[in-house]
Amino acid sequence: MKKSRFMIVLSVVMALLMATIPSLQIAATETQNNVEYISEVKIGVGETAEDAEKALKGYTILKDGNNYVDLNQKAGGGIGSKGERVVYLGYKTTTERTEAITDLAVMNMKGGYSVKDYELLMEQYMTEQIIPFVDNFLALLEEYRENYASDNEANKARATYIHDALNKLTDDDCGGNGLGDLLLNETKYEMGDAAYEALSEEEKKQHADILTIVAQANGKATLIMADLLTRAADTSDDTWIDRFVSTTYDDLLGLFPEMLPTDAAVEIAKEFDDDTREILSMWSALKEEINDYETNHADLDELLDRDLSAQQEIINNYDPEKATEEQTKAFIDAYAEITFVTDAITGLYAKVAVVDYLNTVEYGEGTLADFFSQDRAKVADDLTVLYPLVASLSAGQRAGLKFIALSDLIMCAVTDGDGFKDAAIDSIPTASIYDGVDRDIYKKGGVALTSDALRAHAAEEIFTERSKLSPLTWVMIGSAAATTVAFGVAFFFRQSNLAVAKSYQEKYGNLNTYAQNMETGTDVGVGADLDVDDGLEEAVQSKQTDALANKTNADKFYARSSFCSKLMIGFGIAMVVLSGISVYMTYRDLVDYYNVDYSPIPKYIVDEKDITAYNEKGEKIVIKNQSAYYKAVETNRAEGDEWFDILSSSADLNGTVGRQWLALYAAKNENMSPIIAKSLKAVVGSNKVPSDYS
Repeated sequence: MKKSRFMIVLSVVMALLMATIPSLQIAATETQNNVEYISEVKIGVGETAEDAEKALKGYTILKDGNNYVDLNQKAGGGIGSKGERVVYLGYKTTTERTEAITDLAVMNMKGGYSVKDYELLMEQYMTEQIIPFVDNFLALLEEYRENYASDNEANKARATYIHDALNKLTDDDCGGNGLGDLLLNETKYEMGDAAYEALSEEEKKQHADILTIVAQANGKATLIMADLLTRAADTSDDTWIDRFVSTTYDDLLGLFPEMLPTDAAVEIAKEFDDDTREILSMWSALKEEINDYETNHADLDELLDRDLSAQQEIINNYDPEKATEEQTKAFIDAYAEITFVTDAITGLYAKVAVVDYLNTVEYGEGTLADFFSQDRAKVADDLTVLYPLVASLSAGQRAGLKFIALSDLIMCAVTDGDGFKDAAIDSIPTASIYDGVDRDIYKKGGVALTSDALRAHAAEEIFTERSKLSPLTWVMIGSAAATTVAFGVAFFFRQSNLAVAKSYQEKYGNLNTYAQNMETGTDVGVGADLDVDDGLEEAVQSKQTDALANKTNADKFYARSSFCSKLMIGFGIAMVVLSGISVYMTYRDLVDYYNVDYSPIPKYIVDEKDITAYNEKGEKIVIKNQSAYYKAVETNRAEGDEWFDILSSSADLNGTVGRQWLALYAAKNENMSPIIAKSLKAVVGSNKVPSDYS
């Protein structure tokens, strides 16, 4: 097999690899019975219903019968509150099941989630996975840089090609610079925080943050980066296959001349065992390509002979601005046909070329094709046969074993410098490594962890919460209440003493008048109890004495009544003052109670739960220990509005007039059932779930 074929194959494979990133894709879709699902939800908030409705232009607003549903239900009113706002829910629909929202959930500010737990989880993720990965990944960067500056023509051509390909991936954090240029320089992790922070902002744009790239970039972009760098590895003048066919297990034992063979074998196993198992995991795929060689070769010849000129003409003549529906369908079909054939040729070409090459390389008593055709189980029984292969790889190639297929590793080894020079990539579009990634999920405080246990605890806390006025307010309220009681007591005693005094006063007046009438001989009237036979003078004196006694008692009780009146005046003044103060302080406390400081709304909630789903037969299944990502629903709060600096554009179903925010979250999870638009219902005035809902 001539190497010219590998030059062509490499060009096609690289183009195919990079073409997996373009932002524009053309695809035909089909729907199932045109069922409409909820695809997007937004919350509109306004001082009036008109304002809330205006904020949801282009959305269908949720109704209860014929009326829009105010989710806030005038909950913002009351003494000391922030007033009322109208809160509407708007939604959009789709007939694409994969675009549908599968769950809506609410989370309140008071708990049920933990930002700290999630951040600890992310710190653990960085410490235990990302940093060890990058430490191993640095070997790839070192060999890429060395080859890019190498005097070896083949290695330099290979690194230059990889550099140009990597530049198709751009880093937003570095001003849109390509990874090819950025990774030629030390990364922030290699420099250290102190040295990096000493740079100017412009200088920082020349040094990528490799930890952030690996942790946050689009997964496909990360794999492409690792794949390309693995292809750029190996700074030797020969190839790993040259080294492999000339290396034996005994040669490896000879690396430890001071050890017994058994001890040397242990050291070799420690050094090569993990990477050997990576090779073993790729073994079956390469063996299958070798076994399917004849079939693949025949399929390749058939595809190469296929006439696609008609499809190409349709594509060349297509004008999207003037095309009819029929022409557009024809264009999509033609595009799909050419794409399918091109992809198939690319894959088959690579498989056939690799096997052709393996059949030309002698190894042991046969060829490399014979070696890689062994059963995986046989090789697994004696991993020592693979130790020479791993030992022949460079440090960078060993670091990249997780990102590249064994057949690709072979292809890179047999492609010379001309093969890389001939592989044009100018037509491949550039793309950000963060395309499709909502990076809010990585911001501090941007994501929270929730679970059934956390939510249950939060619900318990909320239901036991009470409006607590300040201690001083309670003292003032108590004092005002005590003063009111004292005023009532004083009023009661005043009235009682006044009544008794009036009674004595009346007796005094009656007896005194009676005595005077007796003394003057005036008729004392019928029913008098005076016995004139006892002597008039004594009788008059007796009545006068009784009258004076009643007058004394009347004066005494009048004095008590007067004292109570004075107490009433004092208590009355105190009552008015204290009541006024307590009313004001109560109002201020209620204002403080309602006007709380909001905490930020996490952009994402990660729900640790068992997900209930349905299989193709409609049977209910439970997927254990899944994590559902819920994203905060947006509202019409804009920069400059109240609370924007804290809550951003995340929706608060309480309209930022409640005791706390109540955030709405939406999830799109392929393991959960989509929400059908016509099933979305609001129930007002009842906490009961409709009979046909769960």
